[in-house]
Amino acid sequence: MFGGTLHSKTQMESTYGAHLVMVLCFFWMLLIMPSSCQDDGTTAVYIVTLRQVPISHYQDELSRLYNHFRHSASGRTRHHKPRHQNVTKADKKRGFNIAQVHDSLLKKVFKGEKYLKLYSYHYLINGFAVLVSQQQAEKLSRRREVSNVVLDFSVRTATTHTPQFLGLPQGAWFQSGGFETAGEGITIAFVDTGIDPTHPSFADDKSEHPFNVPARFSGTCEVTPDFPSGSCNRKLVGAHHFAASAITRGMFDSNEDYASPFDSDGHGTNTASIAAGNHGIPVVVAGYRFGNASGMAPRSHIAVYKALYKGFGGFAADVVAAIDQAAQDRVDIICLSITPNMRPPGIATFFNPIDMALLSAIKAGIFVVQAAGNTGPSPMSMSSFSPWIFTIGATSHDRLYTNSLSLGNNVTILGVGLAPSTSESTMYKLIHAHHALNDDTTIADDMYVGECQDASKFNKDLVQGNLLMCSYTMRFVLGLSSINKALETAMNLSAAGVVFPMNPSVNGFELNPIPMKLPGIIIPLATDSKILLEYYNSSIEKDGTSEKIVKLGAFASINGGLTASYSNVAPSVMYYSARGPDPEDSLPREADILKPNLVAPGSLIWAAWSSVATDSDEFLGENFAMMSGTSMAAPHVAGLAALIKQKFPDFSPAAIGSSLSTTASLNDNSGKPIMAQRTYPSPDLNKSPATPFDMGSGFVNATAALNPGLLFDSSYDDYMSFLCGINGSASAVLEYTGQNCWTHNSTVYGSDLNLPSITIARLDQSRVVQRAVQNIAGNETYSVGWSSPYGVSVKVSPTRFSIANGERQVLSVIFNATGNSSTASYGRIGLFGNQGHVVNIPVTVIVKISL
Repeated sequence: MFGGTLHSKTQMESTYGAHLVMVLCFFWMLLIMPSSCQDDGTTAVYIVTLRQVPISHYQDELSRLYNHFRHSASGRTRHHKPRHQNVTKADKKRGFNIAQVHDSLLKKVFKGEKYLKLYSYHYLINGFAVLVSQQQAEKLSRRREVSNVVLDFSVRTATTHTPQFLGLPQGAWFQSGGFETAGEGITIAFVDTGIDPTHPSFADDKSEHPFNVPARFSGTCEVTPDFPSGSCNRKLVGAHHFAASAITRGMFDSNEDYASPFDSDGHGTNTASIAAGNHGIPVVVAGYRFGNASGMAPRSHIAVYKALYKGFGGFAADVVAAIDQAAQDRVDIICLSITPNMRPPGIATFFNPIDMALLSAIKAGIFVVQAAGNTGPSPMSMSSFSPWIFTIGATSHDRLYTNSLSLGNNVTILGVGLAPSTSESTMYKLIHAHHALNDDTTIADDMYVGECQDASKFNKDLVQGNLLMCSYTMRFVLGLSSINKALETAMNLSAAGVVFPMNPSVNGFELNPIPMKLPGIIIPLATDSKILLEYYNSSIEKDGTSEKIVKLGAFASINGGLTASYSNVAPSVMYYSARGPDPEDSLPREADILKPNLVAPGSLIWAAWSSVATDSDEFLGENFAMMSGTSMAAPHVAGLAALIKQKFPDFSPAAIGSSLSTTASLNDNSGKPIMAQRTYPSPDLNKSPATPFDMGSGFVNATAALNPGLLFDSSYDDYMSFLCGINGSASAVLEYTGQNCWTHNSTVYGSDLNLPSITIARLDQSRVVQRAVQNIAGNETYSVGWSSPYGVSVKVSPTRFSIANGERQVLSVIFNATGNSSTASYGRIGLFGNQGHVVNIPVTVIVKISL
């Protein structure tokens, strides 16, 4: 594997092996040699899969044979237990042997031609990543040992209060013994931009109760100059980085990207702390205290697999290597706050190297969480596709930081900015940047001078003690100008504070509150900015002859935005959160799969930040940052899944997903249906009730998920049958898995999978769908109710059933189209138990065709 030989130490570390050095040296040799792998010099990275099964499948076959001989005839159907296997010395030797097979095949095929093998994959898939020409790739694809050759593709990256908003202290944490034990023994893997190991959120000495080494985890910790010995501990138990594909493309900058697990971006540090950061860590930004931070499962362990980088994102070959290593290390949960840059080509979106590696991870008993993507709010903007992956969209939560500007004409304008207030009961003169220029500067010479990026352009005597007005233009959005630069200008000029009226070209952009070390405010709405500028201009006195300004008469005070309020109606699905339907292919056609699966807090989330991260200028040098995105939502659910795994260690990945889905909330904190933002400009002014394609099953309810009552379970074989049911997929299934579809039921469609939702992309007159539930609670009697999607009649049977612990009940759902329509409509099936369990099943039908 990439990273060299791993050596076990007390803190589970490994030396940074010679393998990477050899890869780097060979790569640079390729660059300087006059000839290349191909006469025209055109090479690319390809991911090659072989027909022979990987180690995890080999172990599973042995386990299946063993269980066949000890099968119990109790008559009760148990949910599928995850097949966690020990990584033995024999497995490691087998992995080494597989790598040798890869080397031998490459030598045999290319016979002296130049090529560069980047990785040998052996645990989840049997294959390798190799840098070759297109002709060489075609030559590989013709070998009988090879089942699939795919061109590498790019991927991208997609809290102090959210534990309270999710009810953890009195709910899920309380049930697990408090935050001191929440998630204990569970290891969450993060395939992301790495981690800052010096952050207190990842220390193992912040609690009175020492961390134990997770019993099942078998990974190690890479040691480099950037990630020295001692970086890992009993909290941060594993760390590796994967960059071979990025290196071969010449995109990796070792000075900026760090050839180690260290996080120079901030994203990976942020997501890891949301899921599993320590409890009670003070959040101090710009010198101000914003409460204490905690991960959702603060006692869980963290394993980091860095495959994403600041400047360019990442590549599938590196991501697959990271996932393969995480599974071999026997993690419990994989969190992916990353998405592909485009829909995978081919017969179906599910057939791509990342999703297929994750299918093998599911077979190994690992629960996989992925961000939906930040490409909303358009329909079918989903960037996470497969039914075995638990896909998370983003919502708001109830905390708000508001700031305001009081004008001298008794008008108050709302704005944003994590900033202190000006002195109480004092009004300060307003001066626009254009009216504070020195004698050597004109607007004609510098059209952007109004953005306040250079103090040398201004007259300090005019600005000192006043509120400086700086135009917030599109250049701030694009990163060409920055708030920090404007604040620096204001401080150098001894301004009392800064006011940023919004340029009309930026109207409607949602702005995150930005920390400011002096009084400041951004006016986000162009209409409010117009009110401010009209007041300012009306207060100016000019000389009647020269038209020069002789007096500025506008005054204001900044009321500050450091104190949060908790009165926001929430959750609402954020405009950027990717939406369903799930695209089945690149045409795209809709799949019979509900995406997203769930929504969770993703907007304005305080979480840990790498001390050297330069991804966000506003949080440069800070240990915490407030970020928004589905990247922040996914680790919320990963952490909550750790609480479920802790309570129910035998739950399969599908059972964990079922527990989260069927117990999700449908209403906001005001008791009304959850709303979804529909536009990018002015999103809060354009909302309507959220549909399953906006929020999946609903908003995560951590406490209820620990007591779901009934489970919908699915196995690896079920997913294989689903893949085989896709028209023309037999060759793709064989290429990716090495298995023939004739061994699976190829009449299983997406709507037939035993998911806690029902989605039918095309209802041609009628359809019967079945779902099987298993009771993991006490004996209970359920009544069944439902609401039908518009244009569809629905009948569920039975309408009432009693079920004992461990028993299974099959539900049949009959759909009949009552009209013709191509517009999606939505319904819901509810199972209401007499012991208080409520099971929620969203129903979606897109195309309806009646007689």
